[in-house]
Amino acid sequence: MTTSGDHGLKHVFGPVRSRRLGRSLGIDPVPLKACNFNCVYCQLGRTPRLCSRRRRYFDASEMLAEVATAVARQGADAIDWVCFIGSGETTLYSHLGYLLRMVKAVTTLPVAVITNGSLLSLPRVRRELAAADAVLPSLDAGSEDLYLRINRPHRAFSFADHLAGLERFRDEYQHALWVEVMLVRGLNDSEQALEDIAACLGRVSPDEVHISVPERPPSEPWVRPPEPPTLTHAASLFGGVARVLEPVEVAVFEGTDEDLAATLLAVVTRHPLRERELLHLLERWRPGQVTAAVDALTASGAFQVVNRLGEQFWCSAGSIFAAGAGESDSAQ
Repeated sequence: MTTSGDHGLKHVFGPVRSRRLGRSLGIDPVPLKACNFNCVYCQLGRTPRLCSRRRRYFDASEMLAEVATAVARQGADAIDWVCFIGSGETTLYSHLGYLLRMVKAVTTLPVAVITNGSLLSLPRVRRELAAADAVLPSLDAGSEDLYLRINRPHRAFSFADHLAGLERFRDEYQHALWVEVMLVRGLNDSEQALEDIAACLGRVSPDEVHISVPERPPSEPWVRPPEPPTLTHAASLFGGVARVLEPVEVAVFEGTDEDLAATLLAVVTRHPLRERELLHLLERWRPGQVTAAVDALTASGAFQVVNRLGEQFWCSAGSIFAAGAGESDSAQ
């Protein structure tokens, strides 16, 4: 398998291994980091300027052509899902509905959209997402206070609107609605916080609830995952449709000397890589030449190494992570 760095693809990457979607071919319709949230746990770093309006960031026909190229190159048997997942908030792309419908017209693969759910209060966004086979929004808090502390949204987006949008979308949407809950130690993992989230999930009635913890470099160095018993308890509170997502390593299998940096950058811009993952991938690409490959990647200036959660992660140089003592090193 190859990635979006291969032969000039800018917006399409993968397939990469996804905990929820198997082998997922990603479509990224927004630039790093166009988002209306500044979540404390975000693996893409801080949002330097919160966005409130939808825009046509890129040409839809260009992205559609890349999808067709990638699917033809990989073969449908190598892909489980086509997934819209942004380097920010996916639904901020104003032509998402058109692009989604056109992707479904050129492939029989199921199509998913990963979103923070903030724009589901808008009827137009709900109509656009109706064509997706699965929509995966987030709900990390059951109260306004924790919503503000965890998601740190643009002032135009309130918790009440967020929850109401999820409820309205559930009423209208005919396909799979899978809600992700990211739990952060000391923030939303208390008994009261979990009960509040459970109450909100009861109002939304998703088909599945996916419980996640910070596994890749959170934007804030103090963010930590809850203890395992807390996750088990959360799953019991959230009902029979809830499950704790197991860790998975991003799998990228092929590359060439010419596109090595671009191939890896396409992935780490959306899915930062643990250094051990990177070294494993490089060993497959260039057996016996791992050190030279790392030196070449460092010299490219496109990457940074961030220390988080006791590990080193390779990320895009464009991502902004809050510094802590010994927390961040540059790979430029």
